[in-house]
Amino acid sequence: MGRLSVAFALVCSLIASAAASSAEDRAIVLATTTSTQESGLLDYLLPVFRDRTGIEVTVIARRADEVLNGPRRGEADVVLMHARPQEEKFVADGFGVKRFDVMYNDYVLIGPKSDPAAVKGKDIATALKAIEAKGAPFVTRGDRSGTHAAELALWIVAGIDIAAAKGAWYREAGQGMASALDAARAANAYVLSDRGSWISFRDRGDLDVVVEGDRRLLNQYGVMLVNPEKFPNVKKDLAQTFIDWLTSPEGQTAIAGYKVDGQQLFFPNSDRSGG
Repeated sequence: MGRLSVAFALVCSLIASAAASSAEDRAIVLATTTSTQESGLLDYLLPVFRDRTGIEVTVIARRADEVLNGPRRGEADVVLMHARPQEEKFVADGFGVKRFDVMYNDYVLIGPKSDPAAVKGKDIATALKAIEAKGAPFVTRGDRSGTHAAELALWIVAGIDIAAAKGAWYREAGQGMASALDAARAANAYVLSDRGSWISFRDRGDLDVVVEGDRRLLNQYGVMLVNPEKFPNVKKDLAQTFIDWLTSPEGQTAIAGYKVDGQQLFFPNSDRSGG
């Protein structure tokens, strides 16, 4: 190979390397929950954000009790989740800079159309009391996810110590929302689901929404920048661009525009002041 060919090959190699490095520099890591990822929202939003800013987003999705493990080691740039107490502690402990409301959806109680515990249209506390009193089959995710934590909190609201009250009627799926819904369909049981997962769930069998609209079923999402002072590798400017876009009128409109079978899954309510 002649000197010119060698030089040309070297230049091409350097250009390719620079391009790859530049692409990597314009990429951030987002830590989120499995239910957020499974809803399809990020598959819809992130290409819009990339086209607008040129920033690629790599998603790491884990159950709610594990989402913050990576960010606490500086292994993410930004966090999007729906477990406000954990989010606020993450910021208070210095791992996150600030928390912003982004959007909400809600939880719904799913159950057999025959409604053996007669809970349809009741508030969630009354419904859970009736299910426990009747011993009607109930499927819990049992996986320490955000939905599982919300369900456990609702049993407390209903005045029931579920650890003491549970019996054969209370069945653990131990997996994600889709698996829990599958188990509920197979057992003709009640189950708490986020609305997005329910809308996306196709094989519903004899199941339907039996309780919805209770304010205690609100499911708020927040976004946080991982603290760059604690973790210098955090891509502060790019991650802040993502947060600013997500909470901007453009990002909020994009969130509202995500629908499955014509139904809106998430409702934007950004708080640009943080909190």
